[in-house]
Amino acid sequence: MKNNILDTKDYIVFAVYFVIVAAYGLYIYNKKKSASTGSKDYFLAEGSLTWWAIGASLIASNISAEQFIGMSGSGFKMGLAIATYEWMGSLTLIVVAVFFIPVYLKNKIATMPQFLHQRYNGTVAMIMAVFWLLLYVVVNLTSILYLGALAVSSISGFNLELCMYAIAAFAIIITLGGMKVIGYTDVIQVFFLILGGLATTYLALNLVSSHYGTTGIFEGYSLMTTKASEHFQMILKPDNENYIDLPGLSVLIGGMWIVNLNYWGCNQYITQRALGADLNTARGGLLFAAFLKLLMPIIVVLPGIAAYVLYKDGAFQTEMLQDGSVNPDRAYPVLLNLLPAGLKGLSFAALTAAVVASLAGKANSIATIFTLDIYKKVINPMATEKNLVLTGKISIIVAMILGVLIAPHLGIDKKGGFQYIQEYTGFVSPGIFAMFILGFFWKRTTSNAALFATIGGFGMSLLLKALPNLTDLSWLSGAGFAVKNAAGIYEIPFLDRMGFVFVFCIIGMVIISLFENRKGVNPKGLDIDVSMFKTSTSFAVGTLIIIGMLVALYSVYW
Repeated sequence: MKNNILDTKDYIVFAVYFVIVAAYGLYIYNKKKSASTGSKDYFLAEGSLTWWAIGASLIASNISAEQFIGMSGSGFKMGLAIATYEWMGSLTLIVVAVFFIPVYLKNKIATMPQFLHQRYNGTVAMIMAVFWLLLYVVVNLTSILYLGALAVSSISGFNLELCMYAIAAFAIIITLGGMKVIGYTDVIQVFFLILGGLATTYLALNLVSSHYGTTGIFEGYSLMTTKASEHFQMILKPDNENYIDLPGLSVLIGGMWIVNLNYWGCNQYITQRALGADLNTARGGLLFAAFLKLLMPIIVVLPGIAAYVLYKDGAFQTEMLQDGSVNPDRAYPVLLNLLPAGLKGLSFAALTAAVVASLAGKANSIATIFTLDIYKKVINPMATEKNLVLTGKISIIVAMILGVLIAPHLGIDKKGGFQYIQEYTGFVSPGIFAMFILGFFWKRTTSNAALFATIGGFGMSLLLKALPNLTDLSWLSGAGFAVKNAAGIYEIPFLDRMGFVFVFCIIGMVIISLFENRKGVNPKGLDIDVSMFKTSTSFAVGTLIIIGMLVALYSVYW
């Protein structure tokens, strides 16, 4: 195996990437300076982003080290089934485009706390604003920074701390330009992300074919499906050791919808890209992102499966080890270190692009929520537009510094990859999604019901997580709602747990709302009419194509 160092050609390729992104960002920033400099323009790039910029920015913000490293690791461990996060995410983007975005745009929503304030009250909005800030800084920003630096360090040989500081500095430079700069530079980031990712997949498939005495990527893929047929099943059965992570049909009709709809539809970090556009442009961007999501498993899952096939046949026996045991999250870095000079630089640029774009998007969302929902409403209600933009820039720098200082002390690298992030985000997702979905479409939902979903949902998630240690849940195994974990204890798969909590939150919210309605509470319903959900013909055609492709994929790999 090659050493984890970069060749001169790699540095040249990476330098080209850096110069292109920095120069284009500077060009957009200077061009923007002559136009509007208000807070809405800075935070949302109001009316400035095209559909392709919105779509590219969504993917650039979404794909980070947790996908490249964590999802490839899950591909190594459980196979193509992990691709359900990407493929179901594609369908989710269409649902968000049709039903969620029109509600936000019609009601002139700029931030998620603003939506909660407008729909419920200031208490709910402020609680969630503070909660989201803590979540974004302490969990999301730190994990992107640390895992990203860890990945970059593992293929470049650079010091981990140096990588973390360099990535943070690069992200700050892009983020300070505002959403318009982020949106348009993300187009370049996605280009490098996809090109570099495909280069790694190409290498992985060729490695498999050459290992077995043939040539070509298609031969390599065919060998993978033969040598690891169990890794090409999308719907896992209860006897599969990975069922606890991806419990059968729950990935199609259960908790996976809550994961995706909460992430893509109720998340400032994501929806912010579309909130500054008109409806057709926003929908076009989401549809473009949905098409790109279909491609992601090729880049982030297939390399992991290829590494598994090679490992099973005797390759990478020492490279895959960490502390004496196999660590699936090492699969992607192991493959990257085998790339020839130049291509390794391209993949290095791709990984850096993914991390920097995600950091920039997250930092901009932190600045938006802090500035518009806390600073403007509580600290300085009379703030000028110029003052708001300056406050946003300062909060970006402060958030990034906090992330760099906190990240090394959280033990992020020891807590697992993609699946860990999904499970622990799932403690809060059901309650938040219930609060949003009823807030959208049921005008009688009250503020106290929303508070119940937020607090009660989190409490219920903790209870169900602890329940296997308190009582025997084997009686749920017949329905597939409980499986044995590594300790031999029957545990509820976290996707099913999210489904149960969501139903619990909805029922509780309905009961509380109806009770308060009878006492004369009159909630503030949103301005909604059926015509908002009508789509253009081109959008409908694109939707049908995506649904057709998903049906084909699940039919082939069921």
